[in-house]
Amino acid sequence: MPLTTWAASASSVKLKTIQTTSSAPAQEKIPISRFFSAWDTLRINSVGNPVISPDGQWILYTKRVRNLQDKDLRATTHIWRVKADGTKRRQMTFGAESCTSPAWFPDGKKFAFLSSRPLPGSSFNQAGKAKTQIFFMYLDGGEAWPVTSHEENISYFQIAPDGRKILFIAPDPLSEEEKKKQKEKDDAEVVDEKFRMSHLWLFNIESGQETRLTEGNFTVSEGRWSPESQQIVFVRRPNPKIDEEWNSDIYVVEVASKKITKLFSNPGPDSSPRWSPDGKLIALAANPHPGTTTWHNKLYLIPANGGQPRVLLQNFDRDFSTPIWSPNGQMIFWSTGDKTSISVFGVDVKSGQVKKLNAPPGGNYSLRLSQDGQRWVWIHRPPLWPSEIYTSDINFKKIKQVSEANPWLREEQKMLGRVEVIRWKNSDGQEIEGILTYPVNHQPGRKYPLILNPHGGPSGAVLASFNPVNQFFASNGFFVLQPNFRGSSNYGQEFLNANRNKWGIVDYDDCMTGVDYCLAQGWADPEKLVCYGWSYGGYMSFWIATQTDRFKAISPGAGLPNLISMYSTTDIPHYLGWFFGSPWDNEEKYFRHSPLHYVKQVKAPLLILHGAEDKRVPPTQAIEFYQALKDLGKEVTFVRYPREGHGLREPRHQLDRLRRYLFFFCQHLGLQPLTEKEATTSKNNHQ
Repeated sequence: MPLTTWAASASSVKLKTIQTTSSAPAQEKIPISRFFSAWDTLRINSVGNPVISPDGQWILYTKRVRNLQDKDLRATTHIWRVKADGTKRRQMTFGAESCTSPAWFPDGKKFAFLSSRPLPGSSFNQAGKAKTQIFFMYLDGGEAWPVTSHEENISYFQIAPDGRKILFIAPDPLSEEEKKKQKEKDDAEVVDEKFRMSHLWLFNIESGQETRLTEGNFTVSEGRWSPESQQIVFVRRPNPKIDEEWNSDIYVVEVASKKITKLFSNPGPDSSPRWSPDGKLIALAANPHPGTTTWHNKLYLIPANGGQPRVLLQNFDRDFSTPIWSPNGQMIFWSTGDKTSISVFGVDVKSGQVKKLNAPPGGNYSLRLSQDGQRWVWIHRPPLWPSEIYTSDINFKKIKQVSEANPWLREEQKMLGRVEVIRWKNSDGQEIEGILTYPVNHQPGRKYPLILNPHGGPSGAVLASFNPVNQFFASNGFFVLQPNFRGSSNYGQEFLNANRNKWGIVDYDDCMTGVDYCLAQGWADPEKLVCYGWSYGGYMSFWIATQTDRFKAISPGAGLPNLISMYSTTDIPHYLGWFFGSPWDNEEKYFRHSPLHYVKQVKAPLLILHGAEDKRVPPTQAIEFYQALKDLGKEVTFVRYPREGHGLREPRHQLDRLRRYLFFFCQHLGLQPLTEKEATTSKNNHQ
């Protein structure tokens, strides 16, 4: 049977967070303001894009802040700077338009960034917003100035190592005829016949001239300069469709001649090419299996002038992501999912020997290595605090937080529920891990309501990192269990592929045995079990509703209950097909693993949520199950969110979803919500 591997606490992540295991006799005696509300989930400021200066002394990063006084609750991203020792922190950009993607010039005196600030002569889109362009700014401050005036939005750029040129990527402009038809709404679309491609462009800083480097019936991404600023390696695929990401290859273009050469191709996806410091090799992530991301990428090393690739990490049973070269070219580092953390690894280029670095538990993202190879800067998300920018030595022995994005959490003494990694045995005797978030002010020996929350994917994984939604439920007195069931990433190739042809079977067993474990430990009340999930978690929620009556209320979100109709309407049919083949050849299998097939067995009340513009899981999936339940006289509510895709982006919708979850669960468990007593949403709004 499982044991707790470690308990996340303030001391474990070296942050002065509020201890949430106090001996206060009852939650009601603690001011409600100290609990984490739905509104508080919108107050979390996020950091991103850390980049370290060429001399290793300064760090640029972005900070995203939501204007809580704005009627639309609009969030804006701006660029900050801070010394590597954490001093002299300062906001660099201001204004109503976001500024993103900071990048240093080689001399470290100024930096570039992207923004859609409106300026005289700016290009505007149909909504009247200025097109995204490249701006420059000096490190010591002053006003930023626009550099490019490209006709379309610039989505990506990189400054050449010689500091004289900038590579950027932008979509092809519309023709005058296309603009006219679009304006007149004479814009019928022939599916899969014409795509709007993105291509490489070159901007000469001295002359201000733009030069197009690639054109043709393909789209590009991830352009990277060679060390001598003479070549660019990039990723190319047939078109921008999401399903074509798995059909990408690596090319190189010579800047002077515009000559393009295919460097590497295989049946699966190829990505993240990076030049070695001496320019002789290119490292990249590649996968020989077509049509899916459920196989681990391997690290390929290819001579920059072409030749036979060398494959590293053949025996490394985790995924490979973006290569980070050491300055001497002897090591390649990367971060990847490793059980309930994002860990950092390194491989010796010559010997192929892999070592795991001592990065802290939790999420570790956007790693950057200083030019001298002695300092890391990255985003760390521990279990009990939102993401911040951290820096450390190369071995992660001297770790320091250098940003402070959410001081209000300390100032208001917000109480957070304890987070633990737990383990249990499934019915086949295998060990399964999950994340358990405790109720705030948990009292040992007392049984609490339990939320089961299966993750999306299915080839995703839950991390022991800060989750504001879990803390919202913890503040309302719930345990939250998030299992890393069979089919999850981060546990090796065999585990990742274990639910192929077995959706709703092995993953369901892993979830139910996890619930059983929580009951056996005396944490959860067996009469107060509820469930919700999103995407594949929505599929699991639909499935659970048809397989058991132990849950008092279930809320599937963006779920897929009919796999047959899902295959032809999703934007990733090949991914679904990898698990089951095509429905034309495997109709019985698709039907057998579809929750809709068992809809008559539903006992619990359902709250179905879905984005009205979802292309990943079309809203017709929700409609099919909802109509079946209505026809059968079952208790069901269906909420559709206008303008939303596969995830909810609008803040009012995010608030609405959380409050609906809470009131729906509390109503069917006979409980009273705690944090939302002052909310305008009433407990009957889900009906």
